[in-house]
This record gives sequence, structure tokens and C-alpha cells, in this order.
Amino acid sequence: MNNTPKWWHDAVVYQIYPRSFYDSNNDGIGDLQGIISKLDYLQKLGINVLWLSPVYQSPMDDNGYDISNYQDIAAEFGTMADMKQLLSEAKQRDIRIIMDLVVNHTSDEHPWFIEAQKSKDSPYRDYYIWRDAKEDGSTPNELGSIFGGSAWQYDTNSEQYYFHLFSKRQPDLNWQNPKVHQEVHNMMNWWIEQGISGFRLDVIDLIGKEIDKEITGNGPRLHPLLKEMNQATFGQHDLLTVGETWGATPEIAKMYSNPAREELSMVFQFEHITLTWKDGDKWTPIELDLPEFKKVLTKWQVELADEGWNSLFWNNHDLPRVVSKYGNDGQYRIESAKMLATTLHFMKGTPYIYQGEEIGMTNVKFDHIEDYQDIETRNFYQVRTESGISPETMMAAIHENSRDNARTPMQWNNQEHGGFSQATPWLSSNPNSEYINVEQALNDSDSIFYHYQKLIQLRKDLPIIVQGGFEALYEEDENVFSYIRTFNEQKLWVVSNFVGEPVTIDVPDWLQGVNQQCLISNYPKRSEISHSLILAPYESFSILL
Repeated sequence: MNNTPKWWHDAVVYQIYPRSFYDSNNDGIGDLQGIISKLDYLQKLGINVLWLSPVYQSPMDDNGYDISNYQDIAAEFGTMADMKQLLSEAKQRDIRIIMDLVVNHTSDEHPWFIEAQKSKDSPYRDYYIWRDAKEDGSTPNELGSIFGGSAWQYDTNSEQYYFHLFSKRQPDLNWQNPKVHQEVHNMMNWWIEQGISGFRLDVIDLIGKEIDKEITGNGPRLHPLLKEMNQATFGQHDLLTVGETWGATPEIAKMYSNPAREELSMVFQFEHITLTWKDGDKWTPIELDLPEFKKVLTKWQVELADEGWNSLFWNNHDLPRVVSKYGNDGQYRIESAKMLATTLHFMKGTPYIYQGEEIGMTNVKFDHIEDYQDIETRNFYQVRTESGISPETMMAAIHENSRDNARTPMQWNNQEHGGFSQATPWLSSNPNSEYINVEQALNDSDSIFYHYQKLIQLRKDLPIIVQGGFEALYEEDENVFSYIRTFNEQKLWVVSNFVGEPVTIDVPDWLQGVNQQCLISNYPKRSEISHSLILAPYESFSILL
């Protein structure tokens, strides 16, 4: 093993987007009491960590990723008392909670920013990034916002521009100011005292930015800042920390997650995600190139084998539903959802399940841009259609990649709004909740839910899944993803057909006729392995040798 085993090495994390999970008071918005009421369901699934998307006080310009008070709960989600109850009730079920923390920026309604705006002489002015206009009155430089447009917003009161990499209502904190470090560290320690088990650190690779050099991601100051944060906060405790790092390579990921460096437990890298974006543009989606996809996933497995740690995920609150992206959300929805689960959960790393993934929830295709609530989706629709791209082209891209695909309400039963709420939800539910829902999944012993439940249990039972080495097979095959895990004398073989038609593979001699145990399959279990196998559409299985 690459380091001393930690509790999160065999953990499985479940991400909750609280706004869309379960509405307990019928105001159309999910809440903390809604999560508490579903803890038995999550315990039944077998997960042992919950990652909560932000529930802090916020004007919700970007659904809580714009925080106005780090040490209070947004009224629509509940109260601090509800948060403490959630921590307590989860603990009784051996479920830990990690908080989603946004420290690259705050809301423009945060008291620090309100004070900073008042005057250039404010003691909080230097908590944010301000620059004078160029002589012609234009923006200080050409840096753009990730949500479209310039990253600079003019403040008429103090006659300077402030910097925002996201919405203009999300001003970036100035991480060159030691007072910002102290404020953030104190706040993190306060949350640790409340009993949380770690942090998911939103766009953490941006805090080392150097604006005047036009460096935003992975700046030279980033790793010293993370080391300082580690030593001042979570490094003194046995906590899970995962950084959202869009630009990470394996080399960079080792810097974050090698225990000897004392930075983070692991990072989210997105190299496999961006393969279906043309030239890095999510609004120009392209088909998945499976050999390239396999190469990326294999690279991360091999490179981080003995140094660092992988997070394993297919989707989250910012990404499309995996069964719609890499599987088949029509005829083979169940088979392909199970195949994708098997492919991911037998790899080395900590798996993350996004709410609804375990029942095979799909992308949604709303007809009108007005039906979408996501600020990024709306901004880009406006920017692109004004620049000449047809509304039809943009809507097709939105159906593929809008963040709202992941944010439609969780589908609990076949009642109105999928049983999420008795009120009209903040975002319309997916019409297919009529037949894709938790109640249906729990009543079907062969459902996607029970497939996930079994995968989670296998990870807890078999050290080879947590600790084994990784070797790819059939690397050039355009339809099949297969790999071997090895640990001591044991081997584990995983085979997944990524296409909706039968595929034949030749089986290596050493895999034929040995004692085998089929651990899991999405078709009738394979009992005998001959020299040649015909895989059914989206067939996937794992065999212990």
C-alpha cells in the first residue's frame, strides 16, 4: 500500500445536492430535515460518508456556492440546530459528513465584501482583489469569467474594478493577504469542532492565482497555501479532504495527495470528463472515444498507484448524468448503469456516488431555456445565441451538458414531482420519475440500487479492491474496457462492454479454466470462461481468480 491505511481508503462517498434531495416542509426546496428523513435509505445503500453541497447562508446566485456567512445555515435549508441534528443522526448510523467549502470567493453579500466596497481605506478592502481601470477606462486585463464575459466588474462607488472568476456576485478572495488565511482557517476549525469529517474544497486550485501575471489555476503559490491550511486546520485531525482541481495532471495530483507532502487526501481531476468536449468547450459536445477514455483512466490508476490517491467518480452536481453520457438511457438504461458502476467501483481509489446515480437517473430535456435555473447555462445560452449560434444548437448542447441535468429533484416515487415535494419544485422534476424512482428500485431485487449496494459491500469485504495493483487489458479495443487488479496471490478481472451490441473478445490463456468466482454481473453470472467470449450489449462482470 502506498501509505498507512486511512478510514477513507475503503469508504464510499455519497454526494447530496441539498436543494434537490428531499423537501420536508413543502416549499419546493430540499432541506436538512429532508436529508435526515432519508438517512435510513442511505444506510441501506451502504455508503459511509455524505458530501453535502453548500448549505451555508447565501443569496443563492449560484445555488449556495456564493457564501454570505460561513458559520450559519441558509434559511431554506434549515437552521444550525438542524445541522447538528444531521451530524448526530448520521453518526448513529456510522455515516460521516464532509462539507463543501468555497474559499476562492464569497458572495457579494458577505460582510467582508460589503465593508470592502465602502471605501479604498476599509480594513476589508484587501480581502478582495481590486485594480484601477486602464487609462482608456477599460478592464485591468483580459481575464475572463468562467461563466462568460469579463472577470472584472466596475464598482462605481470606489471607482475601481474587482475581480470575479465566476459570477459578478462572487468576488474572489485575495489569498495574498495573510488576514484572509487566518479568517478562513478559524472558520474551518470551527466546523471541525462541530463534528464534521472533512471538506470538499471547491475550485481550490484557483487560490494561488496571480492576477497581474494572468495566472489563475495552479499558480506557484498554491501548494504553500495548501500546506499552511493543512497545518492550521485539518492536518491535526483524521479527516478526508478532496480538492476540486480542473487543471490537474497526475504529477500535480501527486503534489496534492502524497501524504508526505501534507496537503490533501485526494483531488477530483476531470481529464476523463473533458474528453467529450470539443477543444475543451463543454457547449460543443462530441462522442466518447473509448480507447482515449481508457487511456486516461488507466494513466491515473497507474500513476497514483504508490504515490497519492484517486477519487473515482462519473458525475456530480456540475456534470451530466453518467447513464446519459457514457451509457444508454433508453433501451439499455439498467444494463449500462450497472456496467458503468462495476467499471468504476473495482478501481483503486475512493468512489463517489452522486444522488440518483444509484437508481439510474437520466439527463432531462427541457424544451425552453426559461425552464433552466442554472446561472452558467443561462449565461452561455445568451452569450452564444447573441454571437450567432442557433438556439437549436445551444439547446442540444444544454440537453447534453447543462449542470441542471444533475440538479432535477431526486426521484423518490411515481407521484407528482417524483415524491420530492408536494409543492412546485425550484427546478422541474424529470418526467421519467414515473418509472425511475427509489420506491421502484427498492421493490426490485435486480435493480440498479442493489447492484450499487453489492459493489459497496464488496469494497468493504475485499482488500484487493482497495489495495490491489491495476493493469489494463484490450487497450486498443474500441468497445471493451477491461482490467486486472492484483493483490498478493489474488487476481480480479473486470470486463465491461461499452456498446449496445454483442462484442466478441479473445480470453488470455492464463484466464481460462482457473478457479473462478463471479462476484457481480449485470447478466446471468459467467460460470465458465472459455477462450472466446461473446459479451451481451453493455454486459459487465467481475471475476475473482
